[in-house]
Amino acid sequence: MSLIGQPVTILGAGVAGLALARALALRGASVTVLEQADAIREVGAGLQISPNGATVLRALGLPVDSISTRAEAVELRDGFDNSRVLRLDLARLRPDMGWHFVHRADLIGLLATGARDAGVDIRLLTRIESVDLSGDRPRAITAQGHVIESPLLVGADGLHSPARAALTGKVAPFFTHQVAWRAVLPSLPGEPNVAEVHMGPGRHLVSYPLRSGTLRNIVAVEERRRWVEEGWTLRDDPMELRLAFENFSPRVRGWLDQVQDVWLWGLFRHPVAKRWHAVLPKGAMAILGDAAHPTLPFLAQGANMALEDAWALAAALSASDSPAAALAAYQSARAPRTARIVQAANASARAYHLSGPTRSIAHAALRLGGVLAPGMALKRYDWIYRHDVTA
Repeated sequence: MSLIGQPVTILGAGVAGLALARALALRGASVTVLEQADAIREVGAGLQISPNGATVLRALGLPVDSISTRAEAVELRDGFDNSRVLRLDLARLRPDMGWHFVHRADLIGLLATGARDAGVDIRLLTRIESVDLSGDRPRAITAQGHVIESPLLVGADGLHSPARAALTGKVAPFFTHQVAWRAVLPSLPGEPNVAEVHMGPGRHLVSYPLRSGTLRNIVAVEERRRWVEEGWTLRDDPMELRLAFENFSPRVRGWLDQVQDVWLWGLFRHPVAKRWHAVLPKGAMAILGDAAHPTLPFLAQGANMALEDAWALAAALSASDSPAAALAAYQSARAPRTARIVQAANASARAYHLSGPTRSIAHAALRLGGVLAPGMALKRYDWIYRHDVTA
């Protein structure tokens, strides 16, 4: 179907919403993005754009290299003594591919500029409380009670998505008994562009440089029984983070001693949505990104899946004869892959948190494998990283 002049309303100005907005606007659609915040911003956290996500940004004409630091390697390290367990040499083993460390604010800025340059209308201070699919067209209802009707409504509205709730109802998530802290701290340039995973019993810490090495991103995960609320807006005392990793190496403790502001969130598992779209008599709605398939952070694929979704949805809409055919094709193409990634992320944390003899045996096997077959561990995930949704 032709998208030229087609009105589209997108809920949410995050990675998924802004990428989709640009992808649709470049195909001629008249796109409006509704965002609840008073400005397009994303507070300080890092993320990783792997080759499958970088491919989408380049296809959208957005220069990911201009805002990122290119990763040289990923290193798994013993959290106690900082000894290297395994090195995945990305630059040597995959010279044709690129992994990028990106400050989230820089990615949002790049996407927002790209959307506006393509003609997208971004409307701030518009909080959507609910979505109504009972009429001829989907309707978004704001916190003030205003009704916004659209022939094509897309929910890129994240973890607690009203759009998803309208499609599938509310489903209680499962607390994984893990929490995560995130922090960004100043750093001196000159350290290698390596993502380090420091592993210990029941906990691990991931760190990598941002903005040409002037900042360092920290994500630290601990297993605990007590519940912590879901979301990214709960501040914590930096001392709690330091105490959780007090037995780790001086390198890790040195980073944590510098932390001034830290955020804590509980890690919850959500099912991949069974229904990603609805077709009404005179309109349609779809969801993408975290609204469709929230994931744990252990494979760093949340933003990358959102980028893939955005491209796939725009491509399906422009290539199909009708919205019904387009949205069915979109879900059919995306649901199996995203479910597999979510499942793989669910399983990843356990490998970092081993203890006792199992930990020693596993680390010895990784060290041996790194010597005998240094590319095997990376090859395990080629199905993620070599996927090109734009092809």
